[in-house]
Amino acid sequence: MNILSCSDLSKSFKDKVLFDSISFGLNQGDKVGIIGKNGAGKSTLLKIISGIETADSGSVVVNNNTKLMYLDQNSEFDSFDSALEFVMKGNEEINNLIDEHHKYSHKPNLTEKESARFSEINHTLDSLNGWNHELEAKKYLGMLGITDYEVIVHTLSGGQKKRVALAYVLMSRPDLLLLDEPTNHLDADTIQWLQDYLQSMPISLIFVTHDRYFLDAVSESILEINDRKIFTYDGNYEKYLEQKEIFARTQSSTLEHNLSKLRNELAWLQKGAKARRTKQKSRIDWIDELKKSSIKSKDKKIKIELGKTFLGNTIIEAHYIAKSIAGKKLFSNFTYMAKPKDRIGIIGPNGCGKSTLLNLLAGKIQTDDGSFELGASAKVGYFKQEIDDLKDDQTVINSLREIAEFIDVGVGRDRYITAKELLERFLFPPFQHFAYISTLSGGERRRLALLRMFMANPNVILLDEPTNDFDIETLNAIETYFDDFYGVLIIVSHDRAFIDRMVEFVWVFRPDGTIKEYPGNYSYYLEQKEKEESLRRQLASQNQVKTDTRIKDTVKVRKKLSYKEQREFDMLEEEISSLEIELDDHQRMMTNHDGKDYKQIETLSSKIEELQKLIDQKTERWMELSESIG
Repeated sequence: MNILSCSDLSKSFKDKVLFDSISFGLNQGDKVGIIGKNGAGKSTLLKIISGIETADSGSVVVNNNTKLMYLDQNSEFDSFDSALEFVMKGNEEINNLIDEHHKYSHKPNLTEKESARFSEINHTLDSLNGWNHELEAKKYLGMLGITDYEVIVHTLSGGQKKRVALAYVLMSRPDLLLLDEPTNHLDADTIQWLQDYLQSMPISLIFVTHDRYFLDAVSESILEINDRKIFTYDGNYEKYLEQKEIFARTQSSTLEHNLSKLRNELAWLQKGAKARRTKQKSRIDWIDELKKSSIKSKDKKIKIELGKTFLGNTIIEAHYIAKSIAGKKLFSNFTYMAKPKDRIGIIGPNGCGKSTLLNLLAGKIQTDDGSFELGASAKVGYFKQEIDDLKDDQTVINSLREIAEFIDVGVGRDRYITAKELLERFLFPPFQHFAYISTLSGGERRRLALLRMFMANPNVILLDEPTNDFDIETLNAIETYFDDFYGVLIIVSHDRAFIDRMVEFVWVFRPDGTIKEYPGNYSYYLEQKEKEESLRRQLASQNQVKTDTRIKDTVKVRKKLSYKEQREFDMLEEEISSLEIELDDHQRMMTNHDGKDYKQIETLSSKIEELQKLIDQKTERWMELSESIG
C-alpha cells in the first residue's frame, strides 16, 4: 500500500537550486536511505515531507491513516519535563487513555455509559500494551544512554537531547519515520542497537546518514540526490555501488575516475567483516591489486599526497596518566608512546572520557597523575566536535588563506598545494571559493574547518567525531588523504566504517577506568571481545560444575558429623552454592554492562567483592569441617 507520494517537487535557496521537479513514492514497510553531497538538499527534502518546510512547487501526499514522525539532525528543543515524562508524551494515544482511566478509576459511582467506556479503555490499553507505557519509555532511554530518568531535559547537552528526542519518536510508534543523521551523538553499541531495532520493526522509514554500515544494513533502497535530480536504486548501499559501477562502465573515458573510486569502495564493502578485521589495511592483498590496476584519475579532487613531515624522537609520551572530572574517575594508569604512522581509534560509551583523553593528548588540559610530554617537533592539529573558529563574514578561500597560502609537501614538481587547489580537491567547486561562510551548509562548514586544520600541515592529528555532517564522498576524500599521511593519527568516532578503514589499533575504555589496547580495527576488536565473553561464560559454567561435584562428593562425609556440625555443613553447602550463583549473575552483569551508569558499576564491583569474600570464608569453614572428620 502506498503511504507517501511526492510529485514534481522543486526547491531553491536564493540562487541555488537544490532539486527540480523530482518525484518518488513510498510503500508501507519500505526502508529508504537518502544520499547526496553536502548541500544537495537531503535534510530539506525530509523537512518538506514532514511539513516543516514547503516546496517551491509540487505536492506531498501522505496517506490519511499514516502517523508520521520526524527527527531533526540537531533536535533543538527545550522542556522542563523530566526525560521520562517527556518520552512518555511521545505516545499521545496511550497517555490520553491512561489519564481517562485514572479519572474513571477514582470516580465512586459510574453510570452505565461511563462503565462501558471504562471497559473499552481497559480493553484498548490491553491491546496496545499500554500498561507497560512507563517501562517502554525507560527501555528506550536506557538503550540510548539516558539512565537518569528524572533528569530535566532543559539541563541536558545537545547530544543528550538528541537521544531523548530519538526515544520520543520511537515511543510514538509511527507508521512513517523520518530520521536525519540518527547515529550522531550515539556510541557504537547504541548504533548497533538502533540498527537492529529499525531492521526488525515493521515501519516505513526514510533516513539520511553518513554511516555506511548503518546505511547498508538498514536500507532496502537508495534515493540519490545528484545534480538537482533524484535517482532510485533498489537494494542497500552495496547494491547501489554495484549499480553505479555498471552505470560508470557505460560512460566516456572522462568518467573513468568514478569507476575506479566505486570499484575500490565496493570491493572493500563486499569483502565483509572478515577482511575488515585484518590488523593492517595493507594486508588486504586483492584490494591493493584492485587499486594498482585501476585507471589513474586525471581529476585530483580526491587524491591529496603529503610528504613526510619531520617528527623527532619524542612525539607524545604519556606515562601512567589519569583524569577525573567532578570526582568521577574517567581513566587511570594509561601509558602511550607515539610513533610515526600510528593509526589509533578510541572506543567507549558516551561520557566515558574519550574527548577528555584527546584534550589531554593535545596538551589542552593537564593529567591528574603520571607524566605527559608533547615533543618539540610535534605540530598538533585538533579537529573538535564543535566548530567555533569560522567567521560568517569571511569568504571560503580567505578562511584558508588566513591559516596559510599553501601547504609545502616537500617533494616533486607539484611541491606546493595552494588554498585554491585544496578546496577543489576537497569538493569545493570554484564558484564556492568566494562565497561567504554564512551561506554554507552544516556539512560544508565542518569540511572547511577540517581543511583549515590540514592547511596548517600538522604531523599529529586528533579527530573528535570527524564524520558528523559529512557526506559519503567527503568521507572517501578524508580516508584517501590519510593513506599518505606520515604522522600520528588518533580518532574518536562512532562511525564504524570510518574506524575500520582508518585504524590499526583500538583503545577501548572499560568500566573500571582502564584503557585496553587491541591490535587491528573495530571489527577485529569486536571479534576479540566476543571471544573474551565466550571464554568468561565457559569458565563460569565450569565453576558451577565444580561446585555441584564438590557437594556430591561430601554426601558420605556428612553422615559422620554430629547433628550440629551436619546442620552447619548442610547450610554451608547451600549457602556457598547460592552465593556462587549470585556471584556468577553479577559478574555476567558486569561483563555485559554498557559502561554508561557509573554508580551501577561501582555497586556491581562492591557486590562482587563482597560475594567473593563470603564464598572464601564459608568455603574455608566447610574445609575445616570436612578435614576434622577426615
